[in-house]
Amino acid sequence: MKRTGAPASGARPPLALALPALLGVAFLALPLAGILVRTEWGELAGHLTSPGTVEALRLSLVVSFWALGLSLLLGVPLAWLLARVPFRGKAFVRSLVLLPMVLPPTVGGVALLLAFGRRGLLGPWLHSALGVTLPFHTSGAVLAATFVAMPFLVISLEGALGGLRPRYEETAASLGASPLRVFFTVTLPMVAPGVIAGAALTWARALGEFGATITFAGNLPGTTQTLPLRVYLLLQEEPEAATSVSLLLLAIAMGVLIALRGRWTGLPAERRRPGAAPAEEPAPAEPPSAAAPPAPSGGRWPLHAEVTGFTALTLDADPGTTIAVVGPNGAGKTTLLRALLGLTPRAHATLTLGGTDVTALPPHRRRVAWVPQDGALFPHLTALANTAYGLRAQGVPRAGARREARAWLDRLGVGHLAHRRPAQLSGGQAQRVALARALAARPRLLVLDEPLAALDQTTRAHVRHTLRTHLAGFGGVCLLVTHDPVEAVSLADRVLVLDGGRALQDASPTEVTRHPRSPWVARMLGRNAWPGTATSEGLALDGGGTLVAAEPPPPGTPALAIVAPEAVSVHRERPTGSPRNVWPGTVREITASGSRLRVLVTSAEAPDLVAEITPRAAAELGLADGVSVWTSVKATETTVVVL
Repeated sequence: MKRTGAPASGARPPLALALPALLGVAFLALPLAGILVRTEWGELAGHLTSPGTVEALRLSLVVSFWALGLSLLLGVPLAWLLARVPFRGKAFVRSLVLLPMVLPPTVGGVALLLAFGRRGLLGPWLHSALGVTLPFHTSGAVLAATFVAMPFLVISLEGALGGLRPRYEETAASLGASPLRVFFTVTLPMVAPGVIAGAALTWARALGEFGATITFAGNLPGTTQTLPLRVYLLLQEEPEAATSVSLLLLAIAMGVLIALRGRWTGLPAERRRPGAAPAEEPAPAEPPSAAAPPAPSGGRWPLHAEVTGFTALTLDADPGTTIAVVGPNGAGKTTLLRALLGLTPRAHATLTLGGTDVTALPPHRRRVAWVPQDGALFPHLTALANTAYGLRAQGVPRAGARREARAWLDRLGVGHLAHRRPAQLSGGQAQRVALARALAARPRLLVLDEPLAALDQTTRAHVRHTLRTHLAGFGGVCLLVTHDPVEAVSLADRVLVLDGGRALQDASPTEVTRHPRSPWVARMLGRNAWPGTATSEGLALDGGGTLVAAEPPPPGTPALAIVAPEAVSVHRERPTGSPRNVWPGTVREITASGSRLRVLVTSAEAPDLVAEITPRAAAELGLADGVSVWTSVKATETTVVVL
C-alpha cells in the first residue's frame, strides 16, 4: 500500500532544498559521531561499572522515575483541563506549561531556588511546618527534573485529547457513567498512545536533566549527582570516562526515540486496522431463542420538554411514543437531541421525564440514552463489554450486566460477534452493537441519530423489526432522527418536521405523507414541492412561474404545491388539450427508480421538476441528457397545502 505523503514515482526533490537538508542532518549527526569515534571501547565496561558511575546511574533512575510519577499525577489532569475545559486565561496557562521547555535550565534552577529554597517563597514554611528541605537533597533533584520534564507529557497528551472526539465521552455519559468513570474507562484508554509517548519523553528528559538540578539541588555524590552531573565532573578529571558515560545517555535517549517511532503525540485508538473492513454478515431471519432482556424498571415515563435557543419548540409525548424527527441539514435535529441530553450550549431543554424534572441533572443522571450517527463504540472494548457498559455504570454486577448485554446482542443478530472489538466489525455490525448498548442501558428517553443509516437493506429490515418490537413495550419515549421515509413511517407514531430550528409540522406519518408542510419532506417522500403565494387561479411560485390549481386557497396565502412525479407528463412537442400547466424544459438527469425512470427537467419558466415514466416511454421519446422537452401537469393533480 502506498504511504501517504510519499513523493510521486520518479519525482526528485529540488537541489536547493535537498542540499541544506543534508547539511542539517550532517550538522546533527557529527557531534554524535564524535562520541562514537572518541569512545575507548576497550575501557567502556570499566568506565560504566565504576562505583561512582553505578551510584549516579542508580540515582538517575530513582530521580527520573519519581519525576515521571509526579508528572503523571499532575500533568494528566492538566492536559485534560487544557484540552477539554474552556476557561479564561487558558493561553496563559498553556504558556506556563511551555515555559520550562524554552527557559534556560539554569534559570529554571534559580527560579526553583527562589521559590522552594530556605529563603524562598515557600521554603521557610516547608522547613518550619513539615521539616522538609528541598535544596541539596534528592527530593530537590526530583523537583528540578519534574519542572523541566512535565511539559513534554502535558503537550503530548493535550494533542492526543484534542484528536479524540468528545462524542465518545458524551455517549458514555448518556449511558450513565459519571465524569470520573468516563475519564478512567473511556478517555484514558483511548488516548493511551499519547500517554505512553508523553511518559517516555518525560522520563528521557528527566534522566538527562542537568542545569536546573545542579543549580537547585547541587552536585552531591550519592544524593543529587545524577549521570549528567557525573559526566560534568568526569569531563574535568577523566575525559575518556566522561565520553563513555555520555555514550550511555546517548544510547538511552536514542532507544526511547526509536521505540516511539516518531509518535510524539499519540493518536486516539479509534482507527481501524489496516486492510479492508470486514464484510457485513447477513442477520438471521429470526432472532435467536435467547431470553428477552427485562424491560426497564420503574414504570412509564411521559415526556415534556420546552426547548429554547437555536432549536425552539415544546414537545409532549405519552409513554411508548416514537417520534421521527426529520428536516434538512442544519434544521436543528441534532441540536434538539443534544439539548435533551444536556450536551450543548446552543439550546436549553427544560426536561421532565415521568413527572420528574431532570433539567438540573448532569447528562449521566438523566437516563437519556443516545446512539450517535457513527455509533461511537469504544474501540478498546469488545462488543459485549460495550453493550454492558451502561449497566456496569449503573451498578449492575459484572456477571448480570454481561448476561443481559449478550441477550441484547442476540436479539439484534450480533451475539456471535460479542468477542470482537469495533475495528473487527463492519459498519452495519457496529451500528447494531451501538443500538444494543443503548437499549441495554434501561433508558427513560431514547434518542437515536440515524441509527440504521450504515445498514444494508436486508439487515436494516431485520433491525427495524427488532427495534419496533422493543419500542412497542418501551415505557419511555423514543426520538428518532432519520432521512429515510420508510423508517419514519414504519417506526414512528408521530413525525416532527424541523426547519431553521422551528417545528413546521408535528403529526401522524399518514398526515405528513398526505399533506407535508415542508418542501424538504415532500421531496424526501419523492414528490415535487414548490412553495409560493396563492392567487385566484393557483400559486405564484417562489422559484418563478405560476401553477394553476383546482382548489387554490384564498389569494395572498403562503402555500406549498405538491405534485407526484407520476402526475408529470413529458412530451417532445408542446401538448394540446386539457393540461393547464405546460412548461418547456431540458432533461438534465435520468435515474432508475425500481422499474421506472425518474427524469429531472429544468426550465426557465418554472422550478425544476421530476417526472416518473416507464423505460419504454423514455425510449419512444428519445430522452437523454440535454434533450429539449415539454412538461405538463393537470390542475386536478396538484395538492396545495397552506403553510
